[in-house]
Amino acid sequence: MNEKERRKQIRDEWKQKQRKEFEKKLPMDRKSFEKLFDYLDHQLEEVDCDDTNTLTAEFLRKNKVTNIENVINWLAENGGYCDCEILANVEEKFEL
Repeated sequence: MNEKERRKQIRDEWKQKQRKEFEKKLPMDRKSFEKLFDYLDHQLEEVDCDDTNTLTAEFLRKNKVTNIENVINWLAENGGYCDCEILANVEEKFEL
């Protein structure tokens, strides 16, 4: 293995480790977050963001998420203070 391949392997391993650590800290599973992002994307095509997380809270209630407050707090800690910021700032964290 040459130096370039070795660096790529190290980088890939580091990214995988980061992904696993990120997943462990999620307050709900990745699939639920992906559904939330799709829901927000669809809803925000119909209505403007009102600078709250009302749509997010509505989605969480409809999907019977039991730790809504934890999810809302986690989203805020990761730059999602309102519905449109959740799409703009948090969704990209899932693209690791």
